[in-house]
Amino acid sequence: MSKLVIVESPSKSKSLKKYLGADYDILASYGHVRDLEPKTGAVDTENFSMKYQVIERNAKHVEAIVKAAKKADEVLLATDPDREGEAISWHISEILKERKVKTPMKRVAFYEITESAIQDAVRHPREIATDLVDAQQARRALDYLVGFNLSPLLWRKISPGLSAGRVQSPALRMIVEREEEIEAFVPREYWTLHLDTHKGAQPFTAKLTHFKGEKLEQFSVEHEARSKEWLAMLEGKDARVMRIEKKRRARHPGAPFTTSTLQQAGVRQLGMTTDRVMRTAQQLYEGIDLGEGPVGLITYMRTDSVNLAQEAITDIRKYVGANFSKEFLPPAAITYKAKTKNAQEAHEAVRPTSVTRTPEAVKQFLSHDQAKLYELIWKRTVACQMTPAQFDTVAADITVGEGTFRATGQTLAFAGFLAVYQDDEDEEESKLPALTEGETLPVDKLYGEQHFTQPPPRYTEASLVKALEEYGIGRPSTYASIISTLQDREYVVLEKKRFQPTDIGRLVNCFLTRHFTHYVDYDFTAKLEDKLDDVSNGKRVWSQLLGEFWKGFDGELKAKQDVERGCPILEACPKCGKPLFMQASKRGLFIGCSGYPECDYTRPLHAATAEGDNILGQDPASGLDVKLLSGRFGPYVQIGEMPEDKKAPKPRRASWPKDIPLENATLELALKFLSLPREVGHHPTTGLPIVANNGRFGPYLLHDGKFKSIPKTDSVYEIDLPRALEVLAMERAPRGADSAASVLKNLGPHPEDGKDITVRSGRYGPYVKHGSTNATLPKDITPEEITLDEALGLIAARVAKGPAKKPARKAAAKPAAAKKAKAGDADEPKKPAAKKPAAKKATTKKATTKPAATKKPASKKPAA
Repeated sequence: MSKLVIVESPSKSKSLKKYLGADYDILASYGHVRDLEPKTGAVDTENFSMKYQVIERNAKHVEAIVKAAKKADEVLLATDPDREGEAISWHISEILKERKVKTPMKRVAFYEITESAIQDAVRHPREIATDLVDAQQARRALDYLVGFNLSPLLWRKISPGLSAGRVQSPALRMIVEREEEIEAFVPREYWTLHLDTHKGAQPFTAKLTHFKGEKLEQFSVEHEARSKEWLAMLEGKDARVMRIEKKRRARHPGAPFTTSTLQQAGVRQLGMTTDRVMRTAQQLYEGIDLGEGPVGLITYMRTDSVNLAQEAITDIRKYVGANFSKEFLPPAAITYKAKTKNAQEAHEAVRPTSVTRTPEAVKQFLSHDQAKLYELIWKRTVACQMTPAQFDTVAADITVGEGTFRATGQTLAFAGFLAVYQDDEDEEESKLPALTEGETLPVDKLYGEQHFTQPPPRYTEASLVKALEEYGIGRPSTYASIISTLQDREYVVLEKKRFQPTDIGRLVNCFLTRHFTHYVDYDFTAKLEDKLDDVSNGKRVWSQLLGEFWKGFDGELKAKQDVERGCPILEACPKCGKPLFMQASKRGLFIGCSGYPECDYTRPLHAATAEGDNILGQDPASGLDVKLLSGRFGPYVQIGEMPEDKKAPKPRRASWPKDIPLENATLELALKFLSLPREVGHHPTTGLPIVANNGRFGPYLLHDGKFKSIPKTDSVYEIDLPRALEVLAMERAPRGADSAASVLKNLGPHPEDGKDITVRSGRYGPYVKHGSTNATLPKDITPEEITLDEALGLIAARVAKGPAKKPARKAAAKPAAAKKAKAGDADEPKKPAAKKPAAKKATTKKATTKPAATKKPASKKPAA
């Protein structure tokens, strides 16, 4: 009896084949197979039926699944065990039904890729959980209704190409409002008073807590004059130990990882991005070859739950008992309670599939990222079933005249779980000497320290994820995509690992918060998420939820069609007195009068970039001013003035990078950008100079009249002579030929044809190559870090997109009429031309409509 197992990722296939045997064929859907038609009307706002079409890049995978399903005796839908995976299974089943496939279909869920878990899941198939499907479709419909209706308004009122999203917009608001808090923050001065003393050879410090019987608050000493006044009153007085307090403090282990806490820890402790954390976790879940075939190392990584399976707890306690003394093992298993309201996306927390696979045992089989993340998950999981750490704390109150100073210290008395897992919040030990009440201590120094209150910090990826979770905005599986969308849209930039809104991000946020306050409100967004969770739990009908949302949103949209362009800046026009607005144009953002066209007043958004307004300093070489200016193509830096004589040489200029805010402009940065072109050194063979510079196609090296692109992994400002010689040695291969010199790394053979997959340096940066297929590396993956599994995913995605379209070349010898006749075919690739109709047919096949009336909540089956 042949069975077809359908999974999302091809990387999982090898692991499943090992455990299921020859009777099972395994095919991958490569993610979602259908989506709403990308046009108005895909969601009917009368009854909320939805029109779907096969996603073009996955059309051939769908055809392969249909073909294999017709031959199989049974189809097992084994997509990921969450709401998205449930929806993918439903879409595949609907496609198979439309194609008249009669093969029985069942749903199976693999929470971990181990032999016992897989075989148990196959023995206990279930039906598709329609409540989860409804919840996913409701989310998709809401995102569509917001995006397809609100984005065009942004195009008309701000600038073409912008977008608004149901969840991304409140997240943008959080970042912008934090920046506004920082800008509006006024530092306040305060002072603290300290005593330096010692006993024996051990010095220590105490801080003033009470003066003249009054407890000190933060601003009790507001300025230096008061600090000096109080210190003068304490000078010459003895220091005496008045009271000593000793306590034992326990610190308990944290719960095992959820998706959110794993992302936060990965960002804080490992320096990864949220997207990179999830991508690496996916690889660990899908399976790693440990020498005897692939095996899943962790359970499913998209979860809100902090529960652990009873077998896992038993194994962990057995491991702790065998490797630590009895004091490290609690008398009973520790249980944790989820903080989130609806912990339902998976059945347990993220944990190792076997605690006996220690990080040291599997390290040799893992990439750098995989090893670090697995170690983090393994240690956190083991630690959660260990005893608390114990600290001995000491507090000593020391009187000097009418002042009371407090010295504190703590020492680790018992490591407990800290013997396994330490995060970035661990306290440092600080010891005090043995003190006795009533003893006198020397006064080594009395002094004051000046402080200023600090603004709230900008969000990091970790703190933004934490804030989103606390507000209830989005769900763990969406955090990484929310962050990447904000960056891709250039609404925010990540500067020194902290988010800052761009000007266009501020403008979009201002427009949305001014005209659609309700829909970017944190509380509204969180409550909508709760309602969607109610749909997934069978407590609410999805079509009614969409109806309630659309009624209010549609009315708001219609009321805002004639609002002013841009956003007010709370400043009157100096020319006519009407309000000024921040607006966008083809040349960038500017301040303009709302009285246009009657009033034509405008000015640059950043006054500092107006001609002659911002001098960053003097060029050390020439002594001329280095200016930050604004031009047609954006801000730039320039040395000196523009000469009046148009024939005279122009001053040196350099564009200001888009990802660096103008507020951060310094002379040092300007000189760095102006340093190009720069001479790296002389070639030892030719004796000719090697010059580094930026060009139309990115950074490059120039030597002996030849150009060579600098890999993305190198900086054009920092590349040195040895590295430049290495890059120049990577000669460009002839068209269609392989260049051994450009190969940076061999990842190994492709599992399907055995051909090598290599990492190479190309004109536009590093890429992976398999046969004739090239796939560019994403920005957050370096050639040194990429794994075979990641490369397989990139190559599969590139193949799914089909051949790149090539622009037509002009044929000089042909008459104009011939050129005109060919114009329609200019963008068509040569070879795939014959195949194109077939692919198109699969893609644009009769749109599938999902009518609201067919959904009957009473007959819905609960999620397993």
